[in-house]
Amino acid sequence: MRTPVRGADHEAAPEHSMDPRPHEPDAPAQPSVIDNAVYVDGQRVDTPPSLAEAVMALRSRAGSMAWIGLYRPAEAEILKVAAEFGLHDLAVEDAIVAHQRPKADRYGDTLFLVLRAARYIDALEKVEFGELHVFVGPDFVLTVRHSEAPDLSKVRRRMETDPGLLRQGPQAVLYAILDAVVDGYAPVVAGLQKDIDEIEVQVFGGDPAAPRRIYALSREVIEFQRATRPLLDMLTGLIAGSPKYGVDEELQRYLRDVADHAITVVERVDNFRQMLQDILVVNATLVSQAQNEEMKNVTQASYAQSEEVKKISSWAAILFAPTLVGTIYGMNFTHMPELGWVLGYPFAVALMAAVCGTLYLIFKRRDWL
Repeated sequence: MRTPVRGADHEAAPEHSMDPRPHEPDAPAQPSVIDNAVYVDGQRVDTPPSLAEAVMALRSRAGSMAWIGLYRPAEAEILKVAAEFGLHDLAVEDAIVAHQRPKADRYGDTLFLVLRAARYIDALEKVEFGELHVFVGPDFVLTVRHSEAPDLSKVRRRMETDPGLLRQGPQAVLYAILDAVVDGYAPVVAGLQKDIDEIEVQVFGGDPAAPRRIYALSREVIEFQRATRPLLDMLTGLIAGSPKYGVDEELQRYLRDVADHAITVVERVDNFRQMLQDILVVNATLVSQAQNEEMKNVTQASYAQSEEVKKISSWAAILFAPTLVGTIYGMNFTHMPELGWVLGYPFAVALMAAVCGTLYLIFKRRDWL
């Protein structure tokens, strides 16, 4: 029995109320079907020009399977597809709103998955994340892409060149999609590793831009964790439920292989986050050491300047004594007792020498000279 699909005149679902994008009136559905095919016994037998004809071809051929790929479809088009295949309201809302976390939910005999694909852009040294929604029914697979990645045309070509695998139906297509998404993480892991190696060089080279790059890369790694870590539980659940839904044993082995690859990716990403935290600590330590060294140099310079000031002040005091005596006797007043004294000049010179010598000894003993 098909589940009623929310119409345009119904109250908006909670997902819409949480969507930060402004609400826009529903636009006429625009064609967004990337590929629309019907398969029988692992072979493509029809490529209907419309979704309605695809459903008709599917219903008219016993043992057939429809594989429909949509790219950034309008809401009206998703609702139309949902009505044709009897998709659950909640899954449809998720596909319309997007921005969902990776998950797998089962609604009756239809499995709904949200996957987060990723690709590394070398020119920008940046990770770009995409979102893919997959509906898997008894005789159909519907994919809704909201981004460039992953490229499902390669998945379809792979499956069509392996009729034996495609013959196993929607579960085989789901495996191929999961495998493509997980394999797509490998270049991202390599790109992040390269970025981390470059950051280490920046940090030990004293590049002031290193902390900003560490922070930006940490954000990408955290986002990558959010995309990959839920896959482990998702794949574990799919493998555990495979016997119940009659999944071929060989296909179960393929799913376990995908799970192994996903575990490797998750472990690498966890290591990246720890490495970035360690690099951030090292950077903070190096910055602190550089600041301490700078303060040490400033202190040493200040000390050296202080020593020079002491020497200058000492010599200034020594030279001040004879200057003072000479200034007094250079005033040439008429009534100065010493002016008529025969020993006045030798006494003045001796007084200057004695005062200068005494000051010199005092400053020398205090290490001012």
